[in-house]
Amino acid sequence: MQTDTRRLTEIGACAIRPMSQTDAKSVLSSLKDMAKGHPHVAGLLAAETPLKDFIVAAFSLSPYLRDTAVAHPEVLVRALAGPIVPYLESCIQAARDAWKGVEAGKPLSDAEIMTRLRQAKRDIAFALALADLSRLLDVRETTRWLSDFAGAAVSATIDHLLLSAYDGGKLNVVDVAHPSEQSGVVVLGMGKLGAFELNYSSDIDLVVFYEPQAPLITDPEDAPETFARLLRRLIRILQERSGDGYVFRTDLRLRPDPGATPLAIPVEAAMLYYESRGQNWERAAFIKARPVAGDLKAGEAFLRELTPFMFRKYLDYAAIADIHSIKRQIHAHKGHGEIAVKGHNIKLGRGGIREIEFFVQTQQLIAGGRMPELRLRATEPMLNGLARANWIDATTAEELISAYWFLRDIEHRVQMVRDEQTHVLPTTDAELKRIAYMMGFADVSTFSAELSRRLKTVERRYAQLFEQEAKLSTETGNLVFTGQRDDPDTLDTLKKLGFERPQDVSRTIRTWHYGRYRATQSVEARERLTELTPELLRVFGQNRRADEALLRFDHFIAGLPAGIQLFSLLGNNPGLLSLIVNIMSSAPRLADIIASKPHVFDGMLDPRLLAELPTRDYLADRIGGFLAGARHYEDILDRLRITASEQRFLIGIRLLTGVITGVQAGHAFTDLADLIITAALDAVLREVETAHGKFPGGRVAVVGMGKLGSHELTAGSDVDIILLYDHDDEAGESDGAKPLDSIRYFTRITQRLIAALSAPTAEGVLYEVDMRLRPSGNKGPVATRINAFAKYQREEAWTWEHMALTRARALCGEKSLIAEADTIFREVLGQVRDVGKITADVAEMRGLIDKEKPPSDLWDFKLIPGGLVDIEFIAQYLALIAPARGVEPPLNGTSTADVLRLLGPALISPGDLDTVQEALALFTDLSQIVRLCIEGDLELKDAPAGLIELLCRAGDAPDAKVLEADIRRLSKAVRRIFQTTVKP
Repeated sequence: MQTDTRRLTEIGACAIRPMSQTDAKSVLSSLKDMAKGHPHVAGLLAAETPLKDFIVAAFSLSPYLRDTAVAHPEVLVRALAGPIVPYLESCIQAARDAWKGVEAGKPLSDAEIMTRLRQAKRDIAFALALADLSRLLDVRETTRWLSDFAGAAVSATIDHLLLSAYDGGKLNVVDVAHPSEQSGVVVLGMGKLGAFELNYSSDIDLVVFYEPQAPLITDPEDAPETFARLLRRLIRILQERSGDGYVFRTDLRLRPDPGATPLAIPVEAAMLYYESRGQNWERAAFIKARPVAGDLKAGEAFLRELTPFMFRKYLDYAAIADIHSIKRQIHAHKGHGEIAVKGHNIKLGRGGIREIEFFVQTQQLIAGGRMPELRLRATEPMLNGLARANWIDATTAEELISAYWFLRDIEHRVQMVRDEQTHVLPTTDAELKRIAYMMGFADVSTFSAELSRRLKTVERRYAQLFEQEAKLSTETGNLVFTGQRDDPDTLDTLKKLGFERPQDVSRTIRTWHYGRYRATQSVEARERLTELTPELLRVFGQNRRADEALLRFDHFIAGLPAGIQLFSLLGNNPGLLSLIVNIMSSAPRLADIIASKPHVFDGMLDPRLLAELPTRDYLADRIGGFLAGARHYEDILDRLRITASEQRFLIGIRLLTGVITGVQAGHAFTDLADLIITAALDAVLREVETAHGKFPGGRVAVVGMGKLGSHELTAGSDVDIILLYDHDDEAGESDGAKPLDSIRYFTRITQRLIAALSAPTAEGVLYEVDMRLRPSGNKGPVATRINAFAKYQREEAWTWEHMALTRARALCGEKSLIAEADTIFREVLGQVRDVGKITADVAEMRGLIDKEKPPSDLWDFKLIPGGLVDIEFIAQYLALIAPARGVEPPLNGTSTADVLRLLGPALISPGDLDTVQEALALFTDLSQIVRLCIEGDLELKDAPAGLIELLCRAGDAPDAKVLEADIRRLSKAVRRIFQTTVKP
């Protein structure tokens, strides 16, 4: 093979001119400074040659080349020293060998290989720019050399990383002299790198896969994390800027579903993705893919196996739709109604490089399955191939090839100015002149005329490609969600439907097309969802905050284990679709629940859901059936969490749809908590007895306090509990293999119960547990013996603790101990108290709450003056003074509403009683809905529109202003009644 002897020193007449004579003089001054230490530069200056003129012009036009030469004069010396092609080959070889250490098998540091690669990149980039500007090399050769160098740099980095991981014991390299061989690591160059068409300051697009069964992998489970670390280092090695510059900006986002997958994935997983969920734009991207590093044989094998994905025998409807969509997306990004040279995007603008590439690739997608000769990577060979196959005429091919390389030439020069990854022409005459001169034109007008001619030619040919295609549309406009970018017509349609952030909505729906979620992985599921999408968007768009509601629906889909059944059901059941939209638009808390625990949605598919009330028997039957299959303690706890979350959710759905009232919801939430705590206590007792045996005479009971005791829990309530116990006095310890004394034994039961209810597992948390209402509060023992509890309540408890005791209710445990607890409750609460003291204490406590916990606003139904706390205090106050007034107090655990119903007629005026009961009903309904729908305080201005509608419906008010007026009226009245009733 004959050596290429072309030299920069032998170029003929200078093909370019400097920006100005002033610029030329400045460059000469810099060269004279360089000449002081470099005889070759001095020799260049001494002779009046075309080379000298060329170097001056090149440095004048490209600040990047000038700065590089000033900082590193040796790059200029080396570029001029001999034939250019062997020198470029030596730069590439230096990059390819950059991973090799002095000692065989010993890896370099990352810093060392970074320095070597950057120096090689500087050398080749500088020399190529000079060879390109001088026309010693044409643009075809330049792109090839750049691509070869990128492949060498990536190969060296991969070898370095594999050897480094081998040295650290993470991977098993078969041959340390050739780390990538037999590694099963597939590194594909995409886009221009794959087609040997890299531009001067290009990013490089890579995708990386690995074969888990290859000898390289020591532990398949660790492989994802190992490769993730290695590829993060690869990006840093190639693109981090140092004192020596950078090598290539590196992009790994063309891998399967980049938002949801690791940086490298197994080959099998990649194949499965492309076969089942691959997009048409990915088919187009892989047309140019080629192995550039790693195990090249494995890379070729991967691409051979991927061929049926890229090139299909038949063109389906979805592919045509994608071609339409991608075409519109490109037009959306070109940014010009007319072709204008200043500021024109050479790549994405009208008549630009992307249109030529797209012209080729769309026809490859259509015809490549039937015509293997149309499966080439590079643009020029493919245009010739399309002409040979009579897919296009020869004139079209010639025009597009000529325009392609002309535009690529401009692209290179735009980037050579300052080594920037840009494709946009300057917007000023002075800077545009720089590009014109770099292209060899005498002036801007001649350059602009030629560029305009080429752009219009491409635009005309490109438009002809789609002249016969029908336009995708719906009744409301385009709804196309394929490809990587937004379809502009679709964004307009989304705005008309009521969405404020159409780009976010479009991106979300494109995610469904990726098949990223389990629910959208099958082709059938995606087809059903695609059919459903127009109706979904229409219904969601009718909400005031449509965007938020749709994004919550996206979270819901993300958590579904499967989708085809649901999507089919929604398509045929408008009522269920409306219910889902209702949840997403009014109840963020419920939406979050079904997003994180999609199994709760299963109950919504039961047609009897809204016909059956959630009674205690109903709940007990479902909980018992679900727990029947539990195999061990942890399984019981997980099943309790699953069934509790589902039933809480379904109670909430009934409240949301108006099937039950707030009071009924409170009873249902409480019955559910009772049953769950009972099952958890049974499981804990069995577990403790297995480890520590039984305690002689041991008995345990759980007492519910607060809203749990009074059947008034909400969807987000904590549970207040006290654990009571008793045992034989003479017993010293339990009778198990690991005996415990009484305090430790019953403390262990309490701690295990708290953990069973509140410890987070994979299925979440059952309830947050509060035990501060036990004797002595947080300072007292977590478990209380029954006689100590009785003594404390009789002799030491404060008024507020007796108020709390009015709501106490023994939930579960040993029957005799429950009976004893009930007796203590009746005895303590049946005492005749000093009404004056009780009145003063209750008034003081309410005043303290006003001071220390002021309400956030009118919608803080609990703490507002005259809100739920006032009403609860009235009921508890009446319960404590009832014996002194000759009225029998109600049974423990009676709800606030029932206490008022039982004691109110005898202890407060009928009109006041009606007002308090009306306020309690309203505030209870509103509180239940708020706690169901959102976390935290209600901020009316930020509340979902659907929630405001629900609150107005519950309050029987036409709008929020009327509802606020009712709340204000009732709360003021209740505060007055409180002050009249509890009057010291």
